Amino acid sequence: MSRVPLPYNPKILELFRHPKNLGKMKDATVTAVAGNPTCGDMIIFYLKINDEDVIERASFESYGCAANIATSSIVTEMIKDMKLEDAWKISWKKVIEAVGGLPSVKFHCGILAVGALKRAIRAYYQNKESSPSWLSEELTFEEKQALEEEELAKMISKRMKKEGRK
Repeated sequence: MSRVPLPYNPKILELFRHPKNLGKMKDATVTAVAGNPTCGDMIIFYLKINDEDVIERASFESYGCAANIATSSIVTEMIKDMKLEDAWKISWKKVIEAVGGLPSVKFHCGILAVGALKRAIRAYYQNKESSPSWLSEELTFEEKQALEEEELAKMISKRMKKEGRK
């Protein structure tokens, strides 16, 4: 059986080879994780937010494929100097468009990146014990998808451990 490489566009490949804002941020205001290392795709987002709720800096760590790294990288570029309310409005579709498109089997990488961003924004306000009117109480599509992906990975991991003991 042979594996055919996915048809990534040049922008995805460039962001994969030379990601922007890659690495841990020691002075981050807030950190959020989305994904699960068991399945291979995991993102940690770091945001430095000022007193006016503007994202001054963003960085990420990614444990995953080229699409995972590229979408995380582009999200950190998109949100620089953006108010949290505007960053909250970013959708996974905008991210996929910003990277020039993705194979449909990799859409989940854009969803995961936006899920991590939205978790970071939600955590920021939870830490402040406040909630602006634009921040929905209900989880967004991207947050729900990230949660589902994590739960699925946990189930698969448990099954694999059981199978390994037999």
